[in-house]
Amino acid sequence: MDEKKTRYRTYTEEFKLEALELLKSSGKTARQIERELGITPGLLVKWRDRYQVISKEAEQAHLALSDMEAAKREIQRLQRRLAEVEEEREILKKTINIFSRKSE
Repeated sequence: MDEKKTRYRTYTEEFKLEALELLKSSGKTARQIERELGITPGLLVKWRDRYQVISKEAEQAHLALSDMEAAKREIQRLQRRLAEVEEEREILKKTINIFSRKSE
């Protein structure tokens, strides 16, 4: 049986920037631009929601996470950290229980 390996295409930040600029300035729909660029349908809208284009006069434009995406990632990080701390707390409770039994 041949297993197909799924390979995802990756795009450079420059490509994403140009695609987002096209969406912003061309007056075309995201679907039209996606077809023209040969990218997966819906990907351009994802990029638009995920990133914000940061441009400063002296510097080149670059992508940064949107506020919503940054908040989602922070929530995920905090949830992972909370799980770790809860696990550590349970281990400490068991350790205290074990040592308190030995001293009795």
